[in-house]
Amino acid sequence: MKRSEINRFQQEAVDFFQKHNFYLPKWAFWSKETWQAQGDLASEIVEKKLGWDITDFGLGDYEKHGLLLFTIRNGKFGRENTKPYAEKIMIVREAQVTPWHFHWVKTEDIINRGGGNLVIELSNAGKDGLLTDSPVHVQIDGISHTIYQNEKVTLEPGESICIPPYLYHTFYGESGTVLVGEVSSVNDDETDNRFLENLGRFPKIEEDEPLLYLLCNEYSHL
Repeated sequence: MKRSEINRFQQEAVDFFQKHNFYLPKWAFWSKETWQAQGDLASEIVEKKLGWDITDFGLGDYEKHGLLLFTIRNGKFGRENTKPYAEKIMIVREAQVTPWHFHWVKTEDIINRGGGNLVIELSNAGKDGLLTDSPVHVQIDGISHTIYQNEKVTLEPGESICIPPYLYHTFYGESGTVLVGEVSSVNDDETDNRFLENLGRFPKIEEDEPLLYLLCNEYSHL
C-alpha cells in the first residue's frame, strides 16, 4: 500500500468516527516526534500494539479486500496480572471483504455500532483446517442460533455476534460503510490469526509521502 493511501484512509476514518460520535484517545493523533519524546511513558501502547491498523491482507486492493482497525485497549498473551481483554473499533466499507479466518485462542464479540449492515459468513474449521458444511451454533445478542451452509448473518446497527475460537468467519459491509466494534479476550495479531488462504496481516508500505499517523506495527521504527 502507498503511504498516501494510508494517510487518506486514516483521515477519512477520523471523519467517519466523528460523524458517529466515536472519539479516539489523544495519542491517536501524535506525530512521530511526539512518540519519540514520550519514551517509556507510552510503553504499554507500544508493547501491546494499540492504535492504527490498516491492512489489504497482501492482496493489493484495499477497497475490495481490506480493513481499518484501531485497537483501543489490549492485554498480552502469556502474562499474568494484566488486562484479560481487548477492544477495537473498525471501519468496514460497503462490499469490502475481510477474508476467511479464525482465531486459535481469542473469543470476540463483533458489534455493529452504526452505519450500514454488517454481513458475516461462518464455517466450522475442519481437522484439515478447511471450511466444513456442518451447522454453526452461535450467540447473536445472547440468543442461540443455528447457521447452515451458505446462510449469511446480517447484523443491523446495534446487533452483535459472539465468535469463539476455531470458527471461520468473513465479513463485509452492506448498504453503506459500517462502524464495527470488537470486544474480546486478549488480541495477538502476530500469532492468533489463521487465514484460510496464505495472506499477509500487515501491509508492505511504499513511502510516497510523509506519514500522517503511525501504524501499530511501526512503533519499532521509532
